[in-house]
Amino acid sequence: MSINTEKTYRIGTRGSPLAVIQADEVKSKLQAEYPDLKNKNLIEIVKIVTSGDLNQDKPLYEIGGKGLFSKEIDKALVKGEIDIAVHSLKDLETALDERTLLCAVLKREDYRDVMLSTKSVSFDKLLVGSVIGTSSPRRRAQILNLFPHLNCVPIRGNLQTRLKKLERNEVDAIVLAMAGLKRLGLSSSITEIIEPELMLPAVSQGAIGITCRKDDKDVISLITKINDADTMGCVKSERAMLAALGGSCRTPIAGLAKIVDGEKLWLRGAILEPDGSKHFHTSRCGVLSEAEALGFDVGYELKSRSGFGSFNANK
Repeated sequence: MSINTEKTYRIGTRGSPLAVIQADEVKSKLQAEYPDLKNKNLIEIVKIVTSGDLNQDKPLYEIGGKGLFSKEIDKALVKGEIDIAVHSLKDLETALDERTLLCAVLKREDYRDVMLSTKSVSFDKLLVGSVIGTSSPRRRAQILNLFPHLNCVPIRGNLQTRLKKLERNEVDAIVLAMAGLKRLGLSSSITEIIEPELMLPAVSQGAIGITCRKDDKDVISLITKINDADTMGCVKSERAMLAALGGSCRTPIAGLAKIVDGEKLWLRGAILEPDGSKHFHTSRCGVLSEAEALGFDVGYELKSRSGFGSFNANK
């Protein structure tokens, strides 16, 4: 494919250190695929401040949910102020603006959650009443389901801010996504890696999503060259499950899809009461070519089994 060497391609991203690293990764992959983009300096990274960045005082579910990290970026994309938007896909709502589409995802980084602590080497050795910092209803519910003797409290801010709160002993432990720590070169701070059998990750955790305008054929052709097909199949299935459940950011929902035996797709999903008192999960195997259908099936099964809609989000 030939590229338009008269145009500068603008990549929109949040301004946090992790978000910029992710945008740089997209930039590097594009430059590797199209050397002229590097030789002629045709890619610009545009940092955009989002509502989620400005409001760090309350849990996301109290102030608007996942869209707080993408709304301003989406607006800039639709207005033509940027050509490409880069997101942590777990923060991107399943219902996109009808004028945009998810045109590519990069190869998924490690999807697992991790625990960082100055007080214990593992969750099961934390003392009764130990304070765990997490603002994720999914993590909170799964922690309380397994370890009801622990105390989960909200913690906001970028990754570095959360690490500082741990260093100041404001909490006894924090739970984070391993992918972010690895991308920031902070893997050495990890105390315990939590396997998905113990704590199922968020939908699309570890994946970088790239959106563009539906009518921008030039950019779509450009971006699809760096798409990882296996990761796209997995996240499509997970996001379809989430869409079928119709859950908000208040609802503890988890999901993970994996490729097995080359062409098969295995998906496990879970939904919990916010206080961890109830835990419903199911899994199914299908074919990669029908990833979204598999996701909808798992989501509707979970919805039926759990009686979703009757959960008390304030528990």
